[in-house]
Amino acid sequence: MRRHSIGRDSVVVVMGASSGIGRAAAHAFARRGARLVLAARSSSSLDDVAGECRARGAARVTTAPLDITDADAVADMIAATERAYGGIDVWVSASSVYGFSRFEESPAHMVRRILDVNLIGTMEAARLAIPVLRRRRGVMILVGSVFSELAAPYVVPYVTSKHGIAGFAKGLRLELRGQVDVCTVMPATIDTPIHQHAANHTGRKIRPLPPVVAPERVARAIVRLSRRPRRNRVVGRAQGVMVPIRRVLPGVVDAFTARYMELVGIRRSPQPPHDGTLHVPDPPSNTVEGGWRVWRRLWRGRRS
Repeated sequence: MRRHSIGRDSVVVVMGASSGIGRAAAHAFARRGARLVLAARSSSSLDDVAGECRARGAARVTTAPLDITDADAVADMIAATERAYGGIDVWVSASSVYGFSRFEESPAHMVRRILDVNLIGTMEAARLAIPVLRRRRGVMILVGSVFSELAAPYVVPYVTSKHGIAGFAKGLRLELRGQVDVCTVMPATIDTPIHQHAANHTGRKIRPLPPVVAPERVARAIVRLSRRPRRNRVVGRAQGVMVPIRRVLPGVVDAFTARYMELVGIRRSPQPPHDGTLHVPDPPSNTVEGGWRVWRRLWRGRRS
């Protein structure tokens, strides 16, 4: 994998740019003066992100309101990007939806939607982007998860989709060797609104598994991968260290993860079932951070 220069001549497409990791990545590329194409479902959120990116120094910003599962819309966006900018240098695939439920109790529509967005939609969008990336020997960065290597109860469809992304990246990397650099970033628990957006059919409130990592750390990792590609990059040391440990002690890690989810991730307080933003976005909640690290700021304030 060769080094790349990211600057005002670079064209970066960010899928899932309206919130969380995608929005943080858009900000990070904007600071390098890149030309950005931002795609997500909410046009109002994309307008907000575009303004933030221009303020941070992006050379040019274009928005593309679309659902990643709409292949025709993705194809139109790629064609429009090539006409406007002449090509694509970096493709960041951060579109993702989430859902909690015991698998046997999971609504079929929730399972299908998570797989359609996180895996099938991501693969189809990548397939459409490859010819354009190949012409510039570009970089494709797929946002997986530590759940690309680990597992947990209550989030089986999500785990399945992220395992699929890992396998997809491995195979695609072999096919595109010397043509397009394919990278996977695998975040641990990140402080984004994904838990507020998640569907929840457990009957109880949910919360992210600590420790929770800042989304800007993932964004920096994505920019580094665009400049100096490598196969995989884990973000979040505490949970990331479980990946190599599981190869040696799978039973121990699996038992710990299952118990940790049951004790920490699934709360006792009741919660009516809902689909979150699986099918319809919620623009007011489309932010970079999810607010899960407030206790850290309060603690630091008390100590200062």
